[in-house]
Amino acid sequence: MTRVCVIGAGSSGIAACQVLHARGIEFDCYETGSEIGGNWRYLNDNGMSSAYRSLHINTSRQLMEYKSFPMPDHLPAYPSHYQIAEYFDDFVKHHGFRDRITFRTEVTRVEPKENGFNVTARWRDGGNEITNHYDHVIVANGHHWSPRLPEPAFPGEFTGLQLHAHDYKTPEILEDKRVLVLGIGNSACDIAVESSRVARRTFLAMRRGAHIVPKYLFGKPTDELTTSWLASKTPFWFQRLSFQLMLRLARGKVTDYGLPQPDHKVLHAHPTVTDDLLTRLGHGDIAVKPNIVRLDGDTVMFADGSTEQVDIIVYCTGYKIEFPFLDDDVVPVRDNEVALFRRVVDPVHKGLYFLGLIQPLGAIMPLAEAQAEWVADIVEGRAALPSEEDMRAEIAAYGRKLHERYVTSKRHTIEVDFFAYKSELAAERRAGARRVQTASG
Repeated sequence: MTRVCVIGAGSSGIAACQVLHARGIEFDCYETGSEIGGNWRYLNDNGMSSAYRSLHINTSRQLMEYKSFPMPDHLPAYPSHYQIAEYFDDFVKHHGFRDRITFRTEVTRVEPKENGFNVTARWRDGGNEITNHYDHVIVANGHHWSPRLPEPAFPGEFTGLQLHAHDYKTPEILEDKRVLVLGIGNSACDIAVESSRVARRTFLAMRRGAHIVPKYLFGKPTDELTTSWLASKTPFWFQRLSFQLMLRLARGKVTDYGLPQPDHKVLHAHPTVTDDLLTRLGHGDIAVKPNIVRLDGDTVMFADGSTEQVDIIVYCTGYKIEFPFLDDDVVPVRDNEVALFRRVVDPVHKGLYFLGLIQPLGAIMPLAEAQAEWVADIVEGRAALPSEEDMRAEIAAYGRKLHERYVTSKRHTIEVDFFAYKSELAAERRAGARRVQTASG
């Protein structure tokens, strides 16, 4: 009997479990924490959640929900992490596979073998280890849990408190302090806004500018307009131009608020979604600074030559993609780049798959669900993969497209467009089915 191991019971892991369970495929799921939900479980005892108390989703619930279990209508357009975690609990209960998840169990090693994989897991309560053999392994350990600090570190020494956004939970730590937030992504903007309400002074520093996207445009959640089926059928240049016009009409220029002019066009970097930042900038509650160049005691020097006294620095500088249970030479990760066919399949080790290792212009959950359906096809023999040579050619083409479109940074190594990628997966499932038919004669 074919056996599958699922690593992680976050949003992507439970999507994999649901599909496997529905198809009657034998599987085990190992979760380090005591509950499901991964990053969306606030204060998750697996130690990996980056959620802060005030966190809400920045894609609307209609785009985020699983196809197999829509979100209830009573939820707001942008639910909180508490509501999302409850939705995940209801998802697992509805589909009836919670007993297939082994909690408080950390996968410590996945070792490829000729006929599958040996998976070693450690019980967190007692430390005992057990090794089981599986034909397939689905990695769903997330990519927002291993903090990435500035590389290289800024010269000098800082005598105040330094922390990464991963460790930020509530604003009390910022009260009456001089706070510097470094970054211009979603977490940076959320934390800077919270800081501006309680801190003595708040600075927001960044290496490059960004296009600020509101959560609502013309009374509708923005992603309903920008990632709609109709928008996905138009040429990219038209999508970009239309979205740029909508932003200009709704908010004007970001430079009018004191932010630097972005060095890239709209949709050529992952969007920064916030409704509050521009208002706080307009009120003068947040001061914008360029990148840090040096630390000296409680003084920070910036690229424009200015200096400020600071008590706390919050680094919102992203995350590293890591698979601590895999040897480095199994699936190498270089500057957050991972060579996977269609962002899922390891072309070298048959039976090794990665779910949710994407950064969509949209939500991950329904895409992870679609990835899981394709993987289940492969597991069941309904779909076959192309040759390793063809898979590597697709991986190289994807890399070229990324570099042509997005700004060069470690944040933009796994970007996908929501509807385009969903269509890509559907096309690959059909192609895989044809390969099976051809091989069977």
